[in-house]
Amino acid sequence: MDIYYKKRKEHDLMSNLLFSVFPNENFIDLGLYQYGWEQCSPSHSFGPAARNHFVFHYVISGTGRLMADSSDGNTRTFQIKSGQGFMLFPGQVNTYVADKELPWEYTWIEFDGLRAKEMVSLAGLTKDMPVYHAASKEMCRNMMDEMLYIARHSNETPFHLIGHLYLFLDCLTRSAASLKLRQGERIRDFYIKEALSFIEQNFQNDISVEDIAAFCGLNRSYFGKIFRDTLGKPPQEFLMSYRMAKAAELLKLTKLSVRDIGNAVGYPNQLHFSRAFKNIYGISPRDWRSQNGMSY
Repeated sequence: MDIYYKKRKEHDLMSNLLFSVFPNENFIDLGLYQYGWEQCSPSHSFGPAARNHFVFHYVISGTGRLMADSSDGNTRTFQIKSGQGFMLFPGQVNTYVADKELPWEYTWIEFDGLRAKEMVSLAGLTKDMPVYHAASKEMCRNMMDEMLYIARHSNETPFHLIGHLYLFLDCLTRSAASLKLRQGERIRDFYIKEALSFIEQNFQNDISVEDIAAFCGLNRSYFGKIFRDTLGKPPQEFLMSYRMAKAAELLKLTKLSVRDIGNAVGYPNQLHFSRAFKNIYGISPRDWRSQNGMSY
């Protein structure tokens, strides 16, 4: 836990702050990390720093400033007030400061997973445009309610909280003003959803990028471009990462042999499976299991 979160924990009992760490890392597609609520003191600031995951803040009241690196590496400043929000991106250097006279009250959620970039993209939030604007007040209110529910119910079960994470992301994407997309963007998002659905249902089989593109009715080149533009990595790399994430889940939660797990995620050749796993996690499946597996 970094210094920032240690400080958060030290102040956890204060009446102006709620802060929790999600206790379960077994959720692959979308997972929680940290979440909470805070009534900031005047001029309260954090940064400059970079996070490992996506972090979304929704401003309930007050105002403040976000200074964040854009896609070209230059720092941009955004004034953000109540009813708006801001997304922090993995690896992005940022600083945010509450106003001296009207410090903001906000609630936040840190999340990540294989589907996280897709959801953030659907909301229209990027490093160059990190500020959330609501097109629907009702959906915005629902989104805030979901965030506050998670912040105030840290003792609920992991599955219960993950369910509310999905509801929060549904409200975020549906309420964002940028959802008024051009028709071409709507079609692109449809193809990406179709591709992800195909991968989820067939990752254990011998499928290729050509198979996924053909399922979507697209040529391989165009499919690869829109997939990479939307999810930030080529489809072949995403498919391998998805398979290895599922393999890690099986290594941690089951007693299946490494060979059986390789077969289960589409790698009948154990040597090829071990190489692919090491390429993603840096160590062999056996070593990863010895470090992360559950004790029975």
